[in-house]
Amino acid sequence: MNEYVFTSESVTEGHPDKICDQISDAILDALLIQDPNSRVACETVVNTGLCLLTGEITTKAKVDYIKIARKVIQEIGYEGAKAGGFDASSCSVLVALDDQSPDIAQGVDEAKDTSGGAKDDLGAGDQGIMFGYACDETPELMPLPISLAHRLARQLAKVRHEKILEYLLPDGKTQVSVNYKNGAPISIHTILISTQHNAIIDGITKEEEIIKRIKKDLWEKVVLPCTADLKIKPIKNETRFLINPTGKFVIGGPQGDAGLTGRKIIVDTYGGYARHGGGAFSGKDPTKVDRSAAYAARYVAKSIVKAKLAKKAEVQLSYAIGIANPISILVETFGTESLDQQHLIEIIKNNFDLRPSAILETFNLKNLPKKMGGSFYRKIASYGHFGREDLSLPWEDVDEKAKQLASIAKKY
Repeated sequence: MNEYVFTSESVTEGHPDKICDQISDAILDALLIQDPNSRVACETVVNTGLCLLTGEITTKAKVDYIKIARKVIQEIGYEGAKAGGFDASSCSVLVALDDQSPDIAQGVDEAKDTSGGAKDDLGAGDQGIMFGYACDETPELMPLPISLAHRLARQLAKVRHEKILEYLLPDGKTQVSVNYKNGAPISIHTILISTQHNAIIDGITKEEEIIKRIKKDLWEKVVLPCTADLKIKPIKNETRFLINPTGKFVIGGPQGDAGLTGRKIIVDTYGGYARHGGGAFSGKDPTKVDRSAAYAARYVAKSIVKAKLAKKAEVQLSYAIGIANPISILVETFGTESLDQQHLIEIIKNNFDLRPSAILETFNLKNLPKKMGGSFYRKIASYGHFGREDLSLPWEDVDEKAKQLASIAKKY
C-alpha cells in the first residue's frame, strides 16, 4: 500500500486510567527508595469519590499508601472547586494489598537455568512476550503519530497547570492521523483533541460558542507551540482539526469513567504502530519482564536503527517465569535492513545481555527512583515510556551501543 493514513492517540495525566498508572508507580517509587529489592504488583482503581489500592507487595519499606495516593491526585489537579466529583482530600482511599505469592518468589529469586553466575540467579518474574520498536521517522526514533499525540497531550496539561487556559480541567485525550506515502510520513491528516472544561468559559454558556472558543485557544496555545519545530507541521485550513466532537466535556475524570492501572498499554508504547505483547508496565517492580524486558527490547531496536542497520526495527523477546535467559529473540526490519535477519539476531545475542539481572544492572532499574530525586517511574507513567526527550531514560541512551553495532556490522 503506497498511500495510507495511520492514527495514534495519547491521554493526559488526568485521564482516569492514567491517574491509576501514576498512583501505582508513585507507590513503586516510594518502596524502591527505601528497599530496592521490593517486589511490587500494585493495581489502582478509581471511580467517583473512590480510590482502591490492591495487588501484591513484599517489602521492608514503610510507606503511607493513602498519603501517596492523595498527593498524586492533588498534583494532577483534582482538588477544590475543580475536583469534578473526585477530590484529593475527600475521596475514599481503600488499601487491599497482600504479600507476593511464594510460588512466584521462588522462581524469581533463583533461576531454574542457573549456571552459577550472579546474573543467572534471578529468573524472569513472569512468562510472556515483549516487543521493542524504533524507526527513523522522528529524531527520537519513534513513529510520528504517537510522538505528536504525546506532544499535544503534554502541552494540553502544561497550559492547564500554568493557567494559560484556566477553564481547562484535568481529563483529556489527543489523537493524530498522519498521511504516509511509500512508508514515510508526508503530512498531518487530522488532529483531534478532547478536553474537559468548565461549564462556563468567560461568561459563555452556549455549547457551540464554547466549542468555538476552545478550538481557537487550543490551536494557538497547544497545537502551534508544540509543533513549531517539526518538519511536518499542521496547516490551518488543510489539516482537519476536531475539538470535543460530541459537544461539551464537563463531566470527566473518575466521575465520568472508572479508571484502572494498565489499560493504556498502546499509549505507553508505540501507539499501535508496532506489536504489543499485552503486558502493562505501571505498578510493577523491574524484576517483572513485562516492564524491564520491554525497555530492553526498545534499547535493542533503537540501537539497531541508530546504527543505521535498518530504518525500522521491531524486536520480540519471550520469557518463562523463573528462567533467566530469553526463550526466543526475533527481529523484524520490514525490508529496510542493511544486514540480513540472521546476522542481526546474531549481533543481538552477542552484544546484549537480556537476562533479567543484566537488564536491571544495565539500566540501574531498582535504584532510579532514589537516583532521580524520589520520583522516576511516576514520571514515565504519563506521556509514554519511550522516546522521551524531556526525561533521562537509560534505555533511550543508545549512542555508544549504536557505534559498537555499526563497527561490528562492518565485519559481515
